[in-house]
Amino acid sequence: MSEQREDSNTLRRGLKARHMTMISLGGSIGTGLFLASGGAIHSAGPGGAVLAYTLIGIMVYFLMTSLGEMATYMPVSGTFSTYAARFVDPSLGFALGWNYWYNWAITIAAELSAATLIMKFWFPNSPSILWSGLFLLLMLSLNLLSVKGYGESEYWLAMIKIVTVIVFIAIGLMMVIGIWNGKAVGISNLTDNPFPAGFLATLGVFMAAGFSFQGTELIGVTAGESENPRENIPRAIRSIFWRILLFYILAILLIGMLIPYSNAKLASGDISTSPFTIIFERAGLALAASIMNAVILTSVLSAGNSGMYASTRMLWVLAKEGKAPRFLAKLNVRGVPVAALLVTGALGMLAFLASFFGDGVVYVWLLNASGMSGFIVWLGIAISHYRFRRAYVSQGHKLEDLAYLAKWFPFGPILAMLLCIVVIGGQFIGALKDGRIDWAYIFASYIGIPLFLAIFIGHKWKYRTRMLTLAECKLDPEE
Repeated sequence: MSEQREDSNTLRRGLKARHMTMISLGGSIGTGLFLASGGAIHSAGPGGAVLAYTLIGIMVYFLMTSLGEMATYMPVSGTFSTYAARFVDPSLGFALGWNYWYNWAITIAAELSAATLIMKFWFPNSPSILWSGLFLLLMLSLNLLSVKGYGESEYWLAMIKIVTVIVFIAIGLMMVIGIWNGKAVGISNLTDNPFPAGFLATLGVFMAAGFSFQGTELIGVTAGESENPRENIPRAIRSIFWRILLFYILAILLIGMLIPYSNAKLASGDISTSPFTIIFERAGLALAASIMNAVILTSVLSAGNSGMYASTRMLWVLAKEGKAPRFLAKLNVRGVPVAALLVTGALGMLAFLASFFGDGVVYVWLLNASGMSGFIVWLGIAISHYRFRRAYVSQGHKLEDLAYLAKWFPFGPILAMLLCIVVIGGQFIGALKDGRIDWAYIFASYIGIPLFLAIFIGHKWKYRTRMLTLAECKLDPEE
């Protein structure tokens, strides 16, 4: 009986290495590449965009290795929330968990909104609420399946995006050297003026690059449902980073070669003027806009699907650890936290409905509040890993006993911390307009930080927590 009860309250380990790889890839390859990359090149030039995406990619690599070391040692679905509570401060873990849940729950609303706009490309007179309702139902249905069912759905949604990027890179390379249409474009667009707007513009692109890479940390959330985390997580991490960096850097290099950075279409952010659409049209592909519209729709659904999964698991962990109402910790027979799923879906839908009232002001503020969340989580991962490794050694453990050892410690997590702080501080650059400071922009950009601090300080005040010493860090997974 005890075994049955324990099993009924435990997530199922049904994710294979290929699922985990695609979930993380799918979470990071989306509108940030298909749409925002054009704006990055237009703002900072091709050289500035490549530099920004490369440096952020390196930062993400160190974050992934940090998360991988902790997740293979302690594979739990709470990941960075649990690690921060065990290795740094219980209040930090509490705040990170709620911050991450809120971030992805609101992201669901953003993806629903984006999906309705995409559908209006084909059905301009259709009601938005129809598409949002259908897509929310689809996301809920996919997440109500077993975790293996979710993994399969995300695998194929991510595959569509990856195939699109590979085709784009292949066609782009052939256009550059003249194989595709008989006329070599060359690299003059890339080399003539790679940094037209200087350092500040490049720093501004760091933020766009950071947002584009967000979602890679999903592999940590999947750790608690991996069939064999000690093998699957390292394998996924080793492949994910290089694939993401290759896809992003090669794609941006090709866009910079094929489209002059001064082309105003790059900055529009519209599907019909996506750099992918422009280049496919120049290559003579019929219905390029419709094809990219369909691909971006799968990206949006994939992001919403992953957001539903990640936020549901985080809310379940919070409930299981006594940091959220206990009823949210219940699982159905397939190991799915249905109550947490429905609450998360309800918040996402309410946030979406807010876009119809008050000229969308409430919705915009909700999105702004979640905008910083990804960077806060990344900063928390770097801090947690730094503390974990020091506590692990301090408590007499041997590094060779770790199933996966993050390289370049402590340089890696320290660099990641510094770059996260630079990116967060760099939001200020966007507020400088014509020599004036746009205080409304600053307030909107940074509202997520005081919300996070309010949760952190509130928990610390109520429970009188403090930063753990290295000896107090809880390294025993059963503790």
